[in-house]
Amino acid sequence: MSELINNSQKRKELLKHMILQLHQGEAPDLVRRRLAELLSQIPYDEVVEVEQELILEGLPEEEVLEFCDLHTMVLEGHIDQSGAQPVPSGHPVDTFKKENEALRNAVNHLDRLITGLSGLSGGEVQYAFLDLHARLNELMDVDKHYLRKEYLLFPFLERYDITGPPKVMWGKHDETRQKIKDAIAAVSVPGDISVEDAVIVGDMVLRPAIQAVADMIMKEEEILLPMSMDKLSERDWYEIYQQTPEFGYCLVDPQDTWRPFGAEESSTEAELRNVLRLSTGGFRLEELEALFRTLPVDITFVDKDDKVRFFSLGPERIFTRNRAILGRDVRMCHPPSSVHIVEQILEDFKSGKEQSAAFWIQMKGRFIYISYLALRGSEGEYLGTVEFTQDLTHLRALQGEQRLLSYETKP
Repeated sequence: MSELINNSQKRKELLKHMILQLHQGEAPDLVRRRLAELLSQIPYDEVVEVEQELILEGLPEEEVLEFCDLHTMVLEGHIDQSGAQPVPSGHPVDTFKKENEALRNAVNHLDRLITGLSGLSGGEVQYAFLDLHARLNELMDVDKHYLRKEYLLFPFLERYDITGPPKVMWGKHDETRQKIKDAIAAVSVPGDISVEDAVIVGDMVLRPAIQAVADMIMKEEEILLPMSMDKLSERDWYEIYQQTPEFGYCLVDPQDTWRPFGAEESSTEAELRNVLRLSTGGFRLEELEALFRTLPVDITFVDKDDKVRFFSLGPERIFTRNRAILGRDVRMCHPPSSVHIVEQILEDFKSGKEQSAAFWIQMKGRFIYISYLALRGSEGEYLGTVEFTQDLTHLRALQGEQRLLSYETKP
């Protein structure tokens, strides 16, 4: 194949031919070997162009999805990325890559848990399934990663007439989401389960879910992200960067900021954008941030669609939070043993049956008060739920009166 190395059109024609051969099942082992040899010499953007051409030539999207998994294992590690652009720290692609590393770790941990099922005794399976349930809930965080691709990255690619790969990838997203949901349902079955059945569930339901996540990581890092770095301008990426927090982060809480050269705002634009006006006054954003950092109460807001949208970040939060929970279904933020309580509160708040619920617990020698309140609009419509958590240990210990000025010291 050496005569093809410097001929882009012939490379693409041969690649297209071999992918179709692979899809049609013609001598798959031989085709895979030849395809791997070709892919070791073909730039990633040509792989994308071939996929786009196949779709434009009338190959149904469903057909592309069918062979997508088949040629994934052939592509892995063989695509030439020598010309890929470097990624600045804090850039949206840097965030995607950090999330992918966290997803790899989650997949590897789940793989070890699934492998360990065969060595359990009957009485241990139930506890193993609880652990798997929690880990799969975490893996479902990939939904935010996919949503940012679908609603932030893909529209920009379409502006550059790159429509085929996003369509295929969106279809794989939906397949992966469903596989994870099926896996969560499989480990949520009540009652005892034998070791033999647990192993079957692991191999037939759980492994396909984690493999789907792993395959998508490869497609992103070897094809989609390098191609996107080549096609999108810094202005495009900055728009994506600014909108990213609206969707939330997947398993990680990136700390690095990124601003392309020349993207500074004028002082007037920044000031206007920095003011939040309410019916009874207003705040500059830094004032509002300071307010939530200072209040002696932890606040978490869940919107009407049951997604976590905000939490305050005081210096000593009672329950740890990070931005990876933003955009997550609140049910996924609780252990399986308490999800039914969360669902009951949401159901009663949405129906209007109840307006508030409270709990108090003893934790590490402290008295913790937790209150849930339904947020309603001017017409009484349900807008979401807010959680207030406060350490009342110091207040419960107060006696007598305090009428003279005395600056409060930390208890």
